[in-house]
Amino acid sequence: MGAAILGNVKLTVGWLYPDLMNIYGDRGNILTLLRRAEWHGHEARLVELGRGATDAMADVDIFFFGGGQDREQALIYDDLRQFKQESLQRAVGNGAQILAVCGGYQLLGHYYQTADGERFDGIGLIDVRTEAGKKRFIGDVVVQADLENLSPSTLVGFENHSGRTFLGRDAKPLGKVLLGKGNNGSDRREGCVQGGIIGTYLHGSLLPKNPHLADHLIAAALKRRGAGVLSQLDDSAELAAHGWILQRAQRR
Repeated sequence: MGAAILGNVKLTVGWLYPDLMNIYGDRGNILTLLRRAEWHGHEARLVELGRGATDAMADVDIFFFGGGQDREQALIYDDLRQFKQESLQRAVGNGAQILAVCGGYQLLGHYYQTADGERFDGIGLIDVRTEAGKKRFIGDVVVQADLENLSPSTLVGFENHSGRTFLGRDAKPLGKVLLGKGNNGSDRREGCVQGGIIGTYLHGSLLPKNPHLADHLIAAALKRRGAGVLSQLDDSAELAAHGWILQRAQRR
C-alpha cells in the first residue's frame, strides 16, 4: 500500500441504527474499521446514529449500514427518509464512504418490495431495486471483485437473504460471483459500487475476513482529510483465514 502517511488524521465511523440493523455478526465490520485505522496510525472514533435528528453526520468519514429483518427495516424506514437522507447525500458528495450490507443495501436503492407486495421506497442513493423472492439464499460466497488496486482481488463472506436485487445503469457490480448466489441468483453479480457507496449481501462479518476491503474504505475516506496512502500492516492471519475459505470453496 505504499509509504506511511505523515501525521495523525482523525477518522470518524458512523453506525446507522446499531440497535435495529445489526445481525449476522455485522458489528465486526465496525471493530475492523476502527482498529485498522488505529493500526495505520490514526485516531478513530465511533458515532452511533440511531433514530431521530442528529448533527453528527457531517463529521462522519465512513458510514456503516447493517442488515435487519423486514420488521426492523419498517421501523427505521420513516426515520431514514426524514432525518438521514439529505445528510447522507451531502456526506457522499463531500467524499464520505458508505458500506451497506443486506437490509441497508436494499434501503439505499430505489425500493424494496416485500413478499406480501408491500413496497418501501428507498432513498435512491444507488441505482438498484429489490424484490423479495420465495427462496432464501444461504451459504458461503466468493466474489471476484471489480475494485481498482484491490489485492487480493477476491472477497469472501456469508449470505442469508430472500431479496433479489437488480442493478440499474448507474450502479456497477462489486464483483462476479464465483460461489453463492449474490444479488439475485441469476446474473452472477454481487453487490454494487456507485461513487463512494458499496452495497453487498456479504455478512459474517465481511471486513475481518477481507482486510484489503477495509483498507480500501479507509484510504478513500481519508482523502477528504488530505491524507495519502496507508501504511503496511501484517495481515498474514487475516489473509490465511481468507485463503482457507477460498480453498474450501474450490473443493465444492
